[in-house]
Amino acid sequence: MKPLPELMSYLEGLPEPHILFDTQYRILAANAAYRRQFSPERSVVGRTCYEVSHHFNVPCDQAGESCPLAKSRESGQRERVLHLHHTPKGEEYVNIELAPLLDASGAQAFFIEKMEPLRVAQGQAAAQGLIGRAPAFQHMLALVARVAPSQATVLLLGESGTGKELVARAVHEASPRAHRALVAVDCSSLPENLFESELFGHERGAFTGANTARGGLVEAASGGTLFLDEVGDIPLPMQVKLLRLLETGTYRRVGSTEQRHADIRVVSATHRDLDRMVAAGTFREDLYYRLSTFPIHLPSLRERRDDIGLLATALLARVAPQRKLQVSTSALHLLQAQDYPGNVRELRNLLERAALLCDGDTLEAGHVQQALLSGRRSPATPRADQQVAARATVASDMENVNLVPGVLKTMERAALQQLVAGHQGSRAELADKLGISERSLYRKLKALE
Repeated sequence: MKPLPELMSYLEGLPEPHILFDTQYRILAANAAYRRQFSPERSVVGRTCYEVSHHFNVPCDQAGESCPLAKSRESGQRERVLHLHHTPKGEEYVNIELAPLLDASGAQAFFIEKMEPLRVAQGQAAAQGLIGRAPAFQHMLALVARVAPSQATVLLLGESGTGKELVARAVHEASPRAHRALVAVDCSSLPENLFESELFGHERGAFTGANTARGGLVEAASGGTLFLDEVGDIPLPMQVKLLRLLETGTYRRVGSTEQRHADIRVVSATHRDLDRMVAAGTFREDLYYRLSTFPIHLPSLRERRDDIGLLATALLARVAPQRKLQVSTSALHLLQAQDYPGNVRELRNLLERAALLCDGDTLEAGHVQQALLSGRRSPATPRADQQVAARATVASDMENVNLVPGVLKTMERAALQQLVAGHQGSRAELADKLGISERSLYRKLKALE
């Protein structure tokens, strides 16, 4: 069955990128907006959507991705997903909205797919913004893409250092309020006696030192987004004031009786367990429900180890912009072996130390090991699938790292101690993993004793 010419003409006039394909995933038409943005040099008509967008040879759902066509067949309705697509600029996150078209008998005959790039995140190393492609990261990003266009209040939950302010900025920049200000409030740094004044402003003479009237951060965020960071640190008396703002959309400056209207969207974040705080009576339950209309969990770095390579490339470009540092395979394995209680912030600090210890163009496992030993935590014991990194650390990489006298021996001993502690097999197997003879291993173990 061929689509009607009227349908083809309609698609061509749409300002957003659209494609039309059949039940066999074959692309029948791509409008001008799609051709300009996604395929300026080569026609996609006649090819399958999964081959064009993902370079797959099977449909998305058979390759581990969420397939909107499969979901639409099951639900019979319009479906939305977030995909990582190949584009002329590299891999980009794209919002997909697919709608089925029915024939005269009511059966699904064609599908129209609208595509909108999500420009707040990258699936490759980038100078700024959110970076990642691990499943946990993509799940979080899909929630951001869904909630951003709405006015819903968002609560970001996650450990310290997971990038909550970056995600708040992504929510703002993907929303209709992106052309106005994003105002961040660090709730943990505001003393209780200044919290109300900072947030709502004050009139002249409202308190000692208030020599002039001043607007607060709520006014500064008018038309945009107010980001309340570490909302779990707000004192109980101030929680009542914030609740009134969220419930009525109004507030008063300190020292004023005039009610003002707040045209803001609120995004909040915390690393604290708010459920436990509510149970303990240190956080208001009604405020919790107001803030958590749409909660989003930010994955820790331990939940997205596969992203450490991408993050390392991007972070090195930020901490050492004048150098083009690369990360060796063994150094990457060693980076991936760590647990990072401080998450991306801790990884950045570790990479900055390692970069300062490296004189060449490649960060080796030895540089990472030295940076770990100079930190406040001991390096993690390598897991079984990371023995390659440990072997490279103890053996070949050590020969290529220029370090101050005595550090090399200390690093080798520390790495060997970790391997011995985690090894369950024979000494012959351990020697083989290290790439040295049993006699050499015996001498090293004797030295450790």
